[in-house]
This record gives sequence, C-alpha cells and structure tokens, in this order.
Amino acid sequence: MRLLVLGGTEFVGRAVVEAAVARSWDVTVFHRGRHAPPDGVRSLRGDRTADGGLTALAASEVEGGDGGEAEWDVVVDTWSAAPRAVRDAARLLAGRAGRYVYVSSASVYAWPPPPGYAEDAPPVDGASPDAEQTDYARDKRGGELAAVGAFGADRSLLVRCGLILGPYENIGRLPWWLTRIARGGPVLAPGPRDLPLQYVDVRDLAAWVLDAAQAGLNGPYNLISPSGHATTGRLLDACARVTGGDAELRWTAPEVIEEAGIAPWTQLPVWVPPDSDLHGALHCASVAKAVAAGLRCRPVEETVADTWAWLGSVGCTAPQRPDRPVVGLDPATEAKVLHG
Repeated sequence: MRLLVLGGTEFVGRAVVEAAVARSWDVTVFHRGRHAPPDGVRSLRGDRTADGGLTALAASEVEGGDGGEAEWDVVVDTWSAAPRAVRDAARLLAGRAGRYVYVSSASVYAWPPPPGYAEDAPPVDGASPDAEQTDYARDKRGGELAAVGAFGADRSLLVRCGLILGPYENIGRLPWWLTRIARGGPVLAPGPRDLPLQYVDVRDLAAWVLDAAQAGLNGPYNLISPSGHATTGRLLDACARVTGGDAELRWTAPEVIEEAGIAPWTQLPVWVPPDSDLHGALHCASVAKAVAAGLRCRPVEETVADTWAWLGSVGCTAPQRPDRPVVGLDPATEAKVLHG
C-alpha cells in the first residue's frame, strides 16, 4: 500500500506513519519541517496555510504512479484548523489518490449530542469547506465536507475521534496526570471512581485507520473505546502504579469540585461531571459501527505504562501544541480543595 500522510510528524499522524512503516507500506509525509518525520519515509516540505504551500506536493511523483494509476492508495489528513486547507489538498489529490481519510472529531455533532449518539446524529450548523479558521467543531465539520466534496462519499472515510491518549500526546492530558501523580503526596482525584470513560489509544486509532483504508471503508465512524472500557479509578490507579511514588489519591465528590470553581476537562483533564452534557458527549458515544469494523482497544494500564515510558524518554516534559491551552490544576487550588 502507498500512503500519503499530510502531517505525520506529531501524535496522531506520527502514530499512523509508524504503524504503516511497521507494515512495510510505502509512506510519504507532507509536513512543514518543524519536527523530524519517523525513519523509513519519503519527506515532502510545505505549509498548507501559505500561498504556494502545496507546490512540493503538486510537483511530486511516486514510483508506480504513472500510466493513469493513482500515485497513492490512501491519504490520511489530521488537519484541525481552516477547512480550506483540507479543501485545497483534497482537490489537488482527487485524481492522484484512491481514498481520503480525514481524522475528524466527535465535536462535529450538534450540541449537546444525546448519550449513546451514533454517526447519524445531526452535525453542527454553519460549517463550510471554504471557511477560514472559526471554531474547532465547525473547522472539523468543514474539513469533512471538503474531503467528501473532492473525493466523493464512496472514496472518503471520516474518522470521528473522541479523547485520544498515548505516546507522543501533545495536548497534555495524560502527561499531566502522570507528572502530577509522580510528584506524590495527596492528589485531588475527581469522583466517582467508577465513572465510565471513553478514549482511544493513538496506536489503536492508527491500526484501525490503516485496516479501514485497506478494506475500502467509507463514510463516518465514531472511533473511541466502548463506554466503560476504562473508569476514572482504573486510569488514575494505573498512573499511581506506573509512576511508583507515594501519591495518595483522595477521591472527591463532583459537587465539591464544581463548588470550588474547578473547570472539568481542562483543569482536571479527562474528567467531566457525571450526568452532564459534557459526559454524555465525551464519554457516552456509540461505537458499535467501528467495533463491527474491527476496532480493538488495549487495556488502559498498557496505555498509561507506555505513555510514562515515552515521557521518560523525552525528559518527562511532554511537547505542547501551541494552538491548544495548557491543561492541569495549579498546586494552590488543589491544596485549597484538599485541605479546606
């Protein structure tokens, strides 16, 4: 299989590239050059946001792409800003690639999606494939429309991810919990312990994307673990075990956390209050379609252990995307809640 990844040097894109290289696929990455791509790939440089930024991609030729045959069997695109960047790349590649996989988000559903929502839930209004950057939900939905507009419904696959965790994470959610628990002492643990979580390990996401592309799947798929695959308790217990410190998880009622003005999801990453619109949207999606199409999710303990090992390999400081806010709770606020 010949794969083109638009990006391919960070988190999701990198996991896709590494999984494809492990399968001995022929991989090309198109990126801005801010990070080195994995070994074993062909590298093209360009900035999708700049005038003429697709020149290297437009001028490229890959072995086996002559004689009217597509140059790439599949394109994987993880773009999350202005939809017009997806539009321009997809239009350029429509006659040169067999299938376009757009890594989208469950945020594309109109708010609030009902608990148990599936792929037929209504999307947000106001999205356009021609738009400049607006907000995350409409940008991702606009990217979907751009992919389908260029490749058609039968040659486009929309991967609607939820929470993504694992090695190379550049958002900071699981890295924050690991580094906080590694510091030890009393830790504000948001209850209840048995609150169901949904997430997908980035490597399971990558494996599913490659399998789905090779199988010729199309249309939208919610891609995240089944609800309850993990709980808050299992996640934080795994963090405590793998870091090996003297952390004491102090389970705290949601009402206490909310009364303290602590923001779910951002100040306490991953966690949102039970029975809230946020929990319904982030941790209660139906993934029956993806599971039927082969989604397999590794245990949360493996995700946590491998992320901790990766953090150690990069000096225990995770990379941070400049376009995303820093997550986590400051020590003073945590201590105030813990000690009253």
